[in-house]
Amino acid sequence: MRMLFTMDAKNYAPDAPLHIRPSVRGIVIRDGKVLMVHSRKYDYYKFPGGGIEAGEDHNEALCREVREETGFAVLPNSIREYGLVHRRERDHDGTAFVQDNFYYLCAIGEKLGQELDDYEDEEGFTPEFVSPKWAVHVNRFHDHQDKWGAVQYRDSRVLELLTEEGYFD
Repeated sequence: MRMLFTMDAKNYAPDAPLHIRPSVRGIVIRDGKVLMVHSRKYDYYKFPGGGIEAGEDHNEALCREVREETGFAVLPNSIREYGLVHRRERDHDGTAFVQDNFYYLCAIGEKLGQELDDYEDEEGFTPEFVSPKWAVHVNRFHDHQDKWGAVQYRDSRVLELLTEEGYFD
């Protein structure tokens, strides 16, 4: 998979233990808009997705994560690689958090209902089809109470790359 960009905060000790958590992210584009998860509590947008569990391949994790966060079923035959974002920063426990975020273009079918984790439910995760410009604007200029700044930057930059590459009108 092609490397889109790297995010390295360089705020961790060189000998810090590593906390490695690879993840998958779904890119669903429909009628010039993109399916994003909106945190109503902190007012930011992110691509649906999350960590790959033990024993899962990328496609299985993508289907599970998109369904859990948005309620929509991914059509497995529609999944295509888009790119990888490598992220590294100090975690709350002093470890170096290392995350490869694998982005996949995909289509969705029926809505099955969300299955949110407690923190996702508390944040009010809501699936929305939005213009990429609006999602970037919200992520860059709204007050998020400093919640998930790296996520907002990462997904805004991916939206900008998708726009530059002609995925949106």
